[in-house]
Amino acid sequence: MTNVVPVSQPVSLPTSDGNEYPVRRIYLIGRNYEAHAREMGHDPNREAPFFFTKWPNTIVVGDGKIAYPPMTKNYHFEAELVVALSAGGTNIAVSDALDLVYGYAVGLDMTRRDLQKIAKEAGRPWDYGKNVDESSPISMLHPVSEIGHPGKAAMWLDVNGSRKQDTNLDQMIWSVPEMISILSEHYTMAPGDLIFTGTPAGVGPVVPGDNIAVHIDGLTDLNVEIV
Repeated sequence: MTNVVPVSQPVSLPTSDGNEYPVRRIYLIGRNYEAHAREMGHDPNREAPFFFTKWPNTIVVGDGKIAYPPMTKNYHFEAELVVALSAGGTNIAVSDALDLVYGYAVGLDMTRRDLQKIAKEAGRPWDYGKNVDESSPISMLHPVSEIGHPGKAAMWLDVNGSRKQDTNLDQMIWSVPEMISILSEHYTMAPGDLIFTGTPAGVGPVVPGDNIAVHIDGLTDLNVEIV
C-alpha cells in the first residue's frame, strides 16, 4: 500500500542535552495572570480556568524570522513558559502532576488580536486569532533533570530593546501541576504534549521589522524577527 500524499513528519524541539522532543499536541491556558486578565477586561477572581489548542505545525523552532500573517492589522506578542510532558494519563492528581513533566522552554503565543476580538464578540472559536502559521515560536527545551521546576523565575519580553512584559512565574493564577491535573480531567494527556502557561500583562502589537526577545531565568532565551 502506498500513501497517496507525503507523510507529515512530527515537529520536534531540540533539547539542551542534545536530543529531540517530538511534539504531539499543544494546549494553552487563557488569562492565567491577574494583571493580564484585567487588561483584557476580565475579573480573574470570578473565572474558572479555560484552555484552547493550537496545531503543532504552528511551531517555529528556536530563534529566527516569523512572518507577519495575513488578515490582521493588530498582531500581538504573548510571552509564556512552555511545559513539555514525558508521561500522561487521565484524572491526574495535582500532587502527582510534576512527575509527568519532561522539561521547560520559552515560548511565544502570537495572536491576531483583531480577529480574536471579532470571534469573542460573536461567541465563536478563537482559531482565526490563535491557530496561525508560525505563531508558536519555542526555544530549546531544558529537562527537569537539568534545571528542576522553575516555580519562581523572572520572565520578561522586549520589543526592539524596550521592555513590554515583566513578571515572575509565581504570579500565575493556576500553577503548572494544577493545569496538568485540570487538563487530564478533559483529555488523555500523553508524552509529547505541550502546555503554554499563560502570559502576563503588557501584551501589544508588532509590525514587520520588529525584534522580540523573551527571557525566563534558567532557560534559553528566544529571539525572533517579524518579517
